[in-house]
Amino acid sequence: MSTTYKSALLFGAPGSGKGTQGRILGSIPGFYHSSCGEVFRRLNPESELGRIFFDYSSRGELVPDEVTVRMWAESLHAHEVLGDFKPKSDLLILDGIPRTVEQARLMEQHIDVLAVIYLVCDNREEMIRRLRRRALKENRPDDADEKVIRKRWEVYEQETAQVLEYYDPSRVKEVNSLGSPAQVLSDVLQHVVPIQDHHFATVEV
Repeated sequence: MSTTYKSALLFGAPGSGKGTQGRILGSIPGFYHSSCGEVFRRLNPESELGRIFFDYSSRGELVPDEVTVRMWAESLHAHEVLGDFKPKSDLLILDGIPRTVEQARLMEQHIDVLAVIYLVCDNREEMIRRLRRRALKENRPDDADEKVIRKRWEVYEQETAQVLEYYDPSRVKEVNSLGSPAQVLSDVLQHVVPIQDHHFATVEV
């Protein structure tokens, strides 16, 4: 049986900047960024899994837990086989998963969560404005509809926010997400760099 991947979760409400921080971290040697949203968006819309995703996404709802974890795990394994992800030297940075407590349970067979970086923002309207700007910049029509955006916030508050309670409070690190991307990154690095350093220190050469 394969060992679990050493991981840190980027956690927060829609628009809190998980993807931005994940992409930046993923460009630094020793970190590997895995975005569940990117995995879904790259699905062939004509495939079975693609149709399931786009059906739920168009309504602002979450894809069923077992399907979500299976798609994510298959994608990550493919990147490991290709050599993009090197679990013996890379700290896995997860963005957008797990989004429910059940997903967190299902993923225990795949990941060892060393930290949860909680990007905190109490200003919902600012997050909604961020999502609209992202929709225009990245041509993502699923983020442009305010009704869908607000539905995602409802889902986050009802289901995803509970994931924080699943993990040991000592592993949850709060970061203010309303600063500039550079300031937020600085705060995030304070938490993940020591973990990455320790991970490298324990890797057999």
